Amino acid sequence: MNDKIWLSPPHMGGAEMKFIEEAFFTNWIAPVGPNGDAFEAKVKHYVSRGHAAAVSSGTAALHLALLALQVTKGDIVICQSLTFAASANPIVYQGATPVFVDSEASTWNICPEALTKAILYYIKKGKKPKAVIGVHLYGMPAQLSEILTICDHYEIPFIEDAAEALGSEYNGQKIGSFGTMSIFSFNGNKIITTSAGGMLLSDDPELVSKAKFLASQSRDNAPYYQHSQIGFNYGLSNICAGIGLGQMEVIADRVAQRRANFEFYKNALENLIGLKFQEEPVNCLSNRWLTAFTLDSKRSGVSAESIRIQLADNNIESRRIWKPMHLQPVFSNAPYFGGRIAEELFQTGLCLPSGSSLSQDDLQRVTDIITKHFA
Repeated sequence: MNDKIWLSPPHMGGAEMKFIEEAFFTNWIAPVGPNGDAFEAKVKHYVSRGHAAAVSSGTAALHLALLALQVTKGDIVICQSLTFAASANPIVYQGATPVFVDSEASTWNICPEALTKAILYYIKKGKKPKAVIGVHLYGMPAQLSEILTICDHYEIPFIEDAAEALGSEYNGQKIGSFGTMSIFSFNGNKIITTSAGGMLLSDDPELVSKAKFLASQSRDNAPYYQHSQIGFNYGLSNICAGIGLGQMEVIADRVAQRRANFEFYKNALENLIGLKFQEEPVNCLSNRWLTAFTLDSKRSGVSAESIRIQLADNNIESRRIWKPMHLQPVFSNAPYFGGRIAEELFQTGLCLPSGSSLSQDDLQRVTDIITKHFA
């Protein structure tokens, strides 16, 4: 059996140990410390945001964003349906109602038309949505000009779920710098990692200050432990932040490597019948965190699932496109606006191994198996 090819494994750059060893040497083995402060500074500078809070996960960052916006029981929060469950779960943590919205066919992200319909529906019912969560799926920027115009018009905060999109750009501006707040994930499979971790960013200092307070158990400013409200243990350890500092030194290389993977796959596979890669609009630059395509099985006689199985039989990990939230059993009663684009993407889409440490031989092995499957 050939060596395992993973979907998106961690890829260390070499500088991480310098920051980790310093943390050990200075005994900063805690969820606070100089690495955390420096990591926040480096990421916010990279994306040109005013303020940042490093936390334990992207999910925690989203939860803190909703808390900072005072989302509570009975509120409406609109969320992209085609995403990972972490985009939606924090809405339920707050007792709010998730309302899911379909994707548009170009970028696979939240559809501005369906978003407008959902907003108007709830405004008419006297329940203006408290927030909108939009995702940059697999690193591909959403249609931000349209989405932000809609949210600004109806005065609804937009939370930019950029968990998968560090290094991507929209109109030359870094993803993560748009909307009321933005979040990143630094999970082990992301373009850079802190093992586990995330970050909340905003240009509003009060929102980030509120998030940091809540993330540290809402400890009041007193000479003893006093708590006037419920808080959370969402801090990022100084050790993990050190990994992040080392990873940020190679972010440009990681984006270039992931984009090179996409170009390899595109050149090798784009002429296969019925296969279509996720598009990159002219005003966008995707970090291509994962290379993804859809497949018209009626034209090709081959399905995304059959390719996934064939790759798995050859010790290669691939992944189906996210199953939309409105089709998930746990959200079966949640409202949904839009058509069937998200559902069709799930049925026909596949993500290929996209790690920045993939060799040319690895990429060739993947494409050879897929090409033979079409024969």
